[in-house]
Formats: sequence, C-alpha cells, structure tokens
Amino acid sequence: MQLTLSDSVVSLYKKEMELRDGESVRLYVRVGGVGSGGFSVGVMRDLPTPQSFIIEKQGISFFVTPDDFWYVDGMTIDYQTDFDRVEFIQPRFTDAAHPEEHSKKEA
Repeated sequence: MQLTLSDSVVSLYKKEMELRDGESVRLYVRVGGVGSGGFSVGVMRDLPTPQSFIIEKQGISFFVTPDDFWYVDGMTIDYQTDFDRVEFIQPRFTDAAHPEEHSKKEA
C-alpha cells in the first residue's frame, strides 16, 4: 500500500490533536453522504492492529486498517497553509462521490 503524508499535514495534526511522540493516529474512511454516496477521511487516536499499514512521521505513527486500504492506497494527504485546508488527493478516483464506479471503469 502507498500513502503519502506531507510534513505540513503531520505538523497540523500534531498541533491540533496535541499529539506527543510515540502516539498513534488512525486514518479511517467513512462511506456515504448526500445523494449516492462518496467517502471522507477522518483521523482519531487509536492503536494499530498487526494487519495495519503504518507510516511513522515526526515521532507519530499514522496507520490504516485493512478495511480502508482500498480507499487510501495511492492517496496523498497535504495541508495547504495558504488556504488553511487539508487536501486528500486520490489520483485513482476522478470522482470522489462515486469512487467505485471509477474503479470499475479501470478494470
């Protein structure tokens, strides 16, 4: 699995969540929403399972559980300081509201 977290987004999470070195944060996906669905990515303090994909940055372990691998694989998460906005860039999906439809077209 491939996941990229920019230094700026890691710094933002450390500050906003008051994270200390050695803590771990789960990146998780929520499927659903208005209309026909889509997904969003959330963050929370949690402990990884043995099957989790883990990235260590700036003393923090960021992880994804197997249930969310499909959505997060290939994603870049960045924080744009100029716009005060976190960006979730998933090049595999041209339409985040309908990611499964796009994936079927690629197959």
